[in-house]
Amino acid sequence: MKKILLSTALCASMMFAANSEYKYEITPMVGGVYTEGNLDLERNYADAGLSLGFNLDDSMFDQVELGFLRSLEDVDYTRKGSDDDTGVTRIFANLVKEYGLSDSTSLYGLIGAGVELFDNEMYDNEDGLFGNYGVGIKYKISDEISLKADVRHLIEVDHGDNNLLYTVGLAIPFGKKAAPAPAPVMKEEPKPAEPVKMMPKDTDGDGVYDSVDKCPDTPKGDIVDETGCSLKVNLNINFKTDSAVINNSYDSKIKKFADFMKAFPSVKGKIEAHTDSDASDAYNQKLSERRAASTVKALEAYGVDASRLNAVGYGEMNPKASNETAEGKAMNRRVEGSISK
Repeated sequence: MKKILLSTALCASMMFAANSEYKYEITPMVGGVYTEGNLDLERNYADAGLSLGFNLDDSMFDQVELGFLRSLEDVDYTRKGSDDDTGVTRIFANLVKEYGLSDSTSLYGLIGAGVELFDNEMYDNEDGLFGNYGVGIKYKISDEISLKADVRHLIEVDHGDNNLLYTVGLAIPFGKKAAPAPAPVMKEEPKPAEPVKMMPKDTDGDGVYDSVDKCPDTPKGDIVDETGCSLKVNLNINFKTDSAVINNSYDSKIKKFADFMKAFPSVKGKIEAHTDSDASDAYNQKLSERRAASTVKALEAYGVDASRLNAVGYGEMNPKASNETAEGKAMNRRVEGSISK
């Protein structure tokens, strides 16, 4: 049988694995052994064992592993005419180097030596030393347990016999390391207090400092120019009796209102529509809503997004003048538009 060769090519660009916050790691494991063909032993048999890892600090290796593996059943000698069998125990010590792939996964390589013991020594299968090396993968299932799987190539010292071991185990850390003592805090001399800087005042809260505000008493909520003075643009539209149609004479006012809203994209428009007292309350409510909708549609035609307009119909509830005269009724048939932040 050709000797089994296993290389441990680990990428140097992988992230260096940080040392564990625990001192130790115990790993129960199960696996199997694939033997070289000239050993007169079963080619493949199961084994199980236990390893204890000692985590290292300030070392080129991350862990020292001590452990043993024992065949689970008697291993048959296969030489013709033989009905003998044996048990095999291997005790080993390895140095382990870990390379992180992600927060939960890492590769590791190991190298070391050990001794193998045969319950029944026959056909050059004798107690003796071996060297071994291997590679494995470790997956962190939780903070308290990790899944490990590896393959190890064993070379017997006396005869150069080869065995391939493969194992799967659950690594359980214990013996948490003490947290490092906090570094001493050096007392510093108190620094002299820095002089308090006076912030510029904005008395009326319009966003323009008093030093350049030419209108220091601007009403709250008004849109102002760079000198702090209110930018006013109001919309007043009157309607004929029982009509929601806007007369063409109001086009310039509607355009001016729309241009202002487009110049200040952050502002909102409020459209309030009213009627006189003719007809029933219910009819007048619907009529005022139609007048509000007509005004919104007219502003949309000049490029104002309807979502920026709050249109409300008040019916005959808020008269501007007396409904006892024709002049008063004409003033009450209206839409009023205003701007707010």
